[in-house]
Amino acid sequence: MATIASMVKMRKPQKFSTRFRNICRICGRPRGFLSDFGLCRICFRRLAHKGEIPGVTKSSW
Repeated sequence: MATIASMVKMRKPQKFSTRFRNICRICGRPRGFLSDFGLCRICFRRLAHKGEIPGVTKSSW
């Protein structure tokens, strides 16, 4: 879990581009980031199961 300070710090434009890191906009998790949605894999899965992400459906076969 990212701290609030680190999440706020990443929202500001960074002085150097190498300092930027993709983080989940809900929980601030830096790993497992899905850039198409701006979420980590855990938050994406939770929201997809609730049906809150348009166009995403659970598949079964």
